[in-house]
Amino acid sequence: MDIVLETMEFVKRKLSGEESGHDWWHIDRVYSNCLQIMNETNEVLNKEVVELASLLHDIADWKFNNGDETVGPRVARKWLESQQAEEEVIDHVCQIIKDLSFKGAGTKSPMKSLEGQIVQDADRLDAIGAIGIARAFAYGGYKGQELFNPAIEPKLHETAEQYKSQRTTTINHFFEKLLLLKDRMNTPAAIKIANERHQYMINFLDNFLRENNGEGSVHYKILSSYKEKS
Repeated sequence: MDIVLETMEFVKRKLSGEESGHDWWHIDRVYSNCLQIMNETNEVLNKEVVELASLLHDIADWKFNNGDETVGPRVARKWLESQQAEEEVIDHVCQIIKDLSFKGAGTKSPMKSLEGQIVQDADRLDAIGAIGIARAFAYGGYKGQELFNPAIEPKLHETAEQYKSQRTTTINHFFEKLLLLKDRMNTPAAIKIANERHQYMINFLDNFLRENNGEGSVHYKILSSYKEKS
């Protein structure tokens, strides 16, 4: 039995057709990102842990479970135990899933292993660039968020609780999370990819705000600071 292939089929059954941008194809891209990053990493690592964590990282996301961050690791553990995975592998995968997610601008999410850093980078790469833009609007629509409201200013949340609970707009999500991810990548391979995708988002937001006559908005002022750095 190939536990990675079995896990692929399990996750595909579970997440196919999901509507918020956290579907099987998101998982498939994150998995592919992991393979690419590992291929450019010379350090010794546990490839199986990376593959399993990338496949299971959204199996029960807190965003769809009333903010409960313990559900994902629990579901992953139950699945891996059913596949007779080694306890050391199970613990490592579950720790990665527990630590993975973005928790607000003022809250760091450090990974405890190189394997975790790779999975975190791979997941965050799928949140930026053209795909990230598409996923942001898919999730915003799924949650019933406003597309853009110039009267609602972006907030750099200091705690995970603030980040989870405060209602936002899809455009604000770029300023509250997506534009911050480039500087939070862990691996050289991911940093290289992130730089290009980050610039793509800046260009998109510049056009979006101009089309909304938003050059004088606080959003555009914040964006201008990013443009100066790029």
